[in-house]
Amino acid sequence: MVSSREKVALKHETQDNILLYINGEFISATGNKTIINMNPFTNERINEVAEGQVEDINKAVAAAREAFDHGPWKTMKLTKRMEYIYRIADLIDEEVERIAYLEALDTGLPISQTKKMVSRASENFRFYARMVESRLVGDAYQVDDEFINYTINTPVGVAGLITPWNAPFMLETWKVAPALATGNTVVLKPAELSPLSANLLAEIIHRADLPKGVFNVVHGYGETAGDALVKHPDVQLISFTGETKTGSTIIKNSADTLKSCSMELGGKSPIIVFDDADFDRAMDACVWGIYSFNGERCTANSRLFVQESIKDEFVDALKKRVAKIKMGDPLEAATEVGPLIDKGHYQKVKSYLDIAKEEGAEVITADIPEEMAKGNFVAPTLLLNAENHMRIAQEEIFGPVLTVMTFKDEEEAIKLANDINYGLAGYVWTNDIKRGHRVAHKVEAGMLWVNAQNVRDLRTPFGGSKYSGIGREGGHYGFEFYTEQKIIHVSIAEHHIQQFGK
Repeated sequence: MVSSREKVALKHETQDNILLYINGEFISATGNKTIINMNPFTNERINEVAEGQVEDINKAVAAAREAFDHGPWKTMKLTKRMEYIYRIADLIDEEVERIAYLEALDTGLPISQTKKMVSRASENFRFYARMVESRLVGDAYQVDDEFINYTINTPVGVAGLITPWNAPFMLETWKVAPALATGNTVVLKPAELSPLSANLLAEIIHRADLPKGVFNVVHGYGETAGDALVKHPDVQLISFTGETKTGSTIIKNSADTLKSCSMELGGKSPIIVFDDADFDRAMDACVWGIYSFNGERCTANSRLFVQESIKDEFVDALKKRVAKIKMGDPLEAATEVGPLIDKGHYQKVKSYLDIAKEEGAEVITADIPEEMAKGNFVAPTLLLNAENHMRIAQEEIFGPVLTVMTFKDEEEAIKLANDINYGLAGYVWTNDIKRGHRVAHKVEAGMLWVNAQNVRDLRTPFGGSKYSGIGREGGHYGFEFYTEQKIIHVSIAEHHIQQFGK
């Protein structure tokens, strides 16, 4: 734990300009261009970040390719490689307070929430070390007394990882950990809006003394650095988390070089509250699920379907709860909702409040206090009297905005929940456990929670259906993406071979 004095020092810490990390060295971008990194609470400059271009991606991929083809990483004894992975986890633990501070400073996420997210990051590395040790196994197939056939899992090559600006450190480690643990080398292209913690991850991995070229970071814009990474012929894998439109473009641009793609994309997830649900717990989960992380989370329950018989009671209670949510400085422990990531995203989220009015919905939101006027604040908002065909119910807003609708019965709840392009997550609240299972089975989404908020189990698959993504990561499911399965056929007898031309 850090002392109060150390916390004050952190709050006033100045940030050095950020460099790229390629082949074990921190270097400037080839063209010496930089991106100004802004504080979403004050809209003032934090620092500048090296803007990687195509040439920098080429350098990073060449380093990763050399490290994979000729370095020790993929052929290293498993116990030795896992020592590196566990060492990274230990070094993350030493930096938890600093990483949490940087996340809050960089993204506007409340520090009380970034601490919890960052503390999970080291476990991502330990978890995947354990998974590789225990679950990266093959199968054996005996064929009478003539053959024994068995499978092995081998690393694929250079993994291109493109990560988002919401919960950046945790999501970076979520991809980096399995990629490295399975023996791949990595080029990470973090979101340009949240570079601070990605830079610290590079510092941590540098301190862990991984072989040169095994891990590389190129900051820059998606349309330049990200695009070059996706199109590079020496990159075998692209794992992307972000919006659906970008994911679709990445898949198209990966086609020419036949890359494997794992896509965790947008969401507009329903929370369905039946009249027999535990009212208070359903309320807690609903409020937390949309307003935590400033509403900037892919699995947010942004569509509330509440059964008509309890609609008035539930909405009245919802209004009171939302009005009490504390907005403020993300570096203050009491803050529950902070500013959105940047001005562009702020304007996008605000535009949906105007769209809601145009569509005939009732907008319940609060004014932003004068002391927060410089920040990108959207107050926790309710959109009432909405209908499922409206844009506010169909499009991902990605902010602290909840669209509220009603349903008559189980059949209608399922129909409304599924009447959308997205299919990432869903939440069902009912004390009829049979109904809970039935609805969860029928809602079209990759992940469902019954009588629970979004509690992740790292052993389970993570991903969505429809426009919400392709593929699954998490647990051993990620091994299908980060490794190649190879079948070895071994003859153990003199089996018959055709004798052509004898």
